[in-house]
Amino acid sequence: MSSGDNPAKAHGLVADVLMPVALDIAYSYAVPPGLALAPGVFVEAPLGPRLAVGVVWEVRPGPGSPGNLKSIRSRLDIPPLNESLRQLIDWVARWSMSPRGMVLRMAVRAPFHAAPEPVRVGVRLAGPTPRRMTPAREKVLAVAEGRGVFIKSALAKAAGCSASVIDGLIDEGVLETLTLPPEPVAPRSDPHFAAPSLSPDQSEAALQLESSVRSGSFSVTLLEGVTGSGKTEVYFEAIAAALDMDRQILVLMPEIALTTQFIDRFQARFGARPAEWHSGVSAARRARIWSAVAAGEAQIVIGARSALFLPFNALGLIIVDEEHDSAYKQEDGVIYHARDMAVVRGRIEGAAVILASATPSIESRVNAGQGRYQHVKLNGRFEGRAMPVIEAVDMRLKAPARGKWISPRLAAALSETLLWREQSLLFLNRRGYAPLTLCRSCGHRFQCPNCTTWLVEHRFRKALACHHCGHIERRPDLCPNCEAADSLMACGPGIERLAEEVGELLPDARVMVLSSDLPGGAERLRQEFEAVAAGECDIIIGTQMVAKGHNFPLLSLVGVIDADIGLTSGDPRAAERTFQLLQQVTGRAGRFETAGRALVQSFQPEHPVMRAILSGDSERFYAEETEQRRRAGLPPFGRLAALIISGDGSASTENFARAIARTAFELPLSPTWTLAPAGGLPGENEISLLGPAEAPIAVIRGRHRFRLLVRAPRSADLQGFLRALLAAGPKERGGIRVTIDIDPQSFL
Repeated sequence: MSSGDNPAKAHGLVADVLMPVALDIAYSYAVPPGLALAPGVFVEAPLGPRLAVGVVWEVRPGPGSPGNLKSIRSRLDIPPLNESLRQLIDWVARWSMSPRGMVLRMAVRAPFHAAPEPVRVGVRLAGPTPRRMTPAREKVLAVAEGRGVFIKSALAKAAGCSASVIDGLIDEGVLETLTLPPEPVAPRSDPHFAAPSLSPDQSEAALQLESSVRSGSFSVTLLEGVTGSGKTEVYFEAIAAALDMDRQILVLMPEIALTTQFIDRFQARFGARPAEWHSGVSAARRARIWSAVAAGEAQIVIGARSALFLPFNALGLIIVDEEHDSAYKQEDGVIYHARDMAVVRGRIEGAAVILASATPSIESRVNAGQGRYQHVKLNGRFEGRAMPVIEAVDMRLKAPARGKWISPRLAAALSETLLWREQSLLFLNRRGYAPLTLCRSCGHRFQCPNCTTWLVEHRFRKALACHHCGHIERRPDLCPNCEAADSLMACGPGIERLAEEVGELLPDARVMVLSSDLPGGAERLRQEFEAVAAGECDIIIGTQMVAKGHNFPLLSLVGVIDADIGLTSGDPRAAERTFQLLQQVTGRAGRFETAGRALVQSFQPEHPVMRAILSGDSERFYAEETEQRRRAGLPPFGRLAALIISGDGSASTENFARAIARTAFELPLSPTWTLAPAGGLPGENEISLLGPAEAPIAVIRGRHRFRLLVRAPRSADLQGFLRALLAAGPKERGGIRVTIDIDPQSFL
């Protein structure tokens, strides 16, 4: 695109610049004489009335006659984006049907938060002994003697004195100061620092992963191992192989809370801590990490899904830990699945990709079964430790007292475990105190003013909160509808209510509630997980965050409060997700010296998911669930896309959604897709359209929502159909927005 000032000279160069804004096109600019540009370079150029920063996507010969292109103003001193990252940005944009500029924005936000490097001042011995000697000064001199340069605070800590003692020695000339270079983002890791002692099964698995890395070519390996089998130690050997080859490594994790234990284990194995990349890291720190990754200074990054877009220049290995986890799906902005995009980046980079899980996704299982992925399995726990004994508590026969949620059998098991001085874990996947609060007098229910969801009571915070839009209000003393006093009643359990019940059952027990929405953020979670590992609590009560990758040495009992909670939705992955969650959480028990057991409270213990958990026959569950997916034409045997139409009014939003649906049947025929008749499974290249229907959560953040579901065989050009549909359909107007979700993971 162009507009007029500073016309380009004939036969000059033109740069196509992609801006990190919600546009899919690159703008064309004249390259001033003498300005050296290449694809990937950051530049400053006029965009409307202002100057904007963008990335050069292409440099090409200019027109044969003077044009009216604006000129690039300057080149910025930021490491350029290499070709592989630009390819990834283009690929993700095409696949997710997002503007390329928005994908670029995810990759380039960090460097613009760079702050000046803090000056690091060191001190060292320089002159004669001090005129006046004190015990504190003697300690400082003893520590500093022959040991080179110290950071002032480190010297004071080593000598056990205050900083003022150091300052006094500097004033007398006994110590001298000098400026130190900036501290590295992540020290170099040593692949041979602490070689592990692996079991025969682990050694065989590690050799297969090392071989994939050392081949120097693209591959994907599914590393599947039961909980406690030592998958992390196995893929550490793949990391060691990549370090030997001087390649960079990216380790993706689904939750910030998982990083603490991982980093401690990493440091013990490799002698240094990796760089961390997640929302808990400051903007200035992320800017430093971004530049260090681009320069090759940072060898290893452990991070959340957004770390996938860091500017690695020698990426040799990508590990996706807990690859089945739904947290890898980004649900707003650019909608993508980080596990799948990690495979794409591995292919672009020619890197090895390892997907690790005790409960792999059916998609990864099928890919391994069809030979697309290598499959490495660890069938037993490390050192032959036994898997936990899992039993069901049929809540139809052995229910707790009215208003209670812990069955008598589980209560007795908690008491026994406390007497044995071992730890218990109670798992309930509901945050807060209660999912619903109502008035006993008039029946009033507290609903979010912005969403069609009930407000969740958080008694610790004395608040009612919406978990979809973040609305919070104080829990009133009187009913706002009838003004009755003492009439508000909490319905159903949350983990805070469970903690209250445990306090009544076992008043002497030390209880810790673990939830991501409690104050304190990542640092609080780190301290609490350390306290659990050190045995500073007796009973842990938590949501799904406690099910993922944690090692609790003293934990012997797991109690699942409401095992059926995930089976009630219309999500086609409901059974798979419930199985994964229950398998993961029960697998926390007995991972070390103590024997493990788990009690699963269920109202339908005969359900196939419960039978699989209780019997330990995961292969049968995977086979049955995979066959159901195959018959229904659902992923990975077919493709899905959701169109979410949102607007300010219900009627206008529904009318717009219906207009899109009508447009689908008016599209011209295509060689890569045809529209199937309503109902039934689509045939080869046939695409079926379902809906529109009001979303299960009809209003979020004040916007009404309707959904269309597009289903297609793997052979059909799904994105091509959607592009044609949106081009021919009604245009967004009056606050109406259309969001496309390729391979949706949430159906709310």
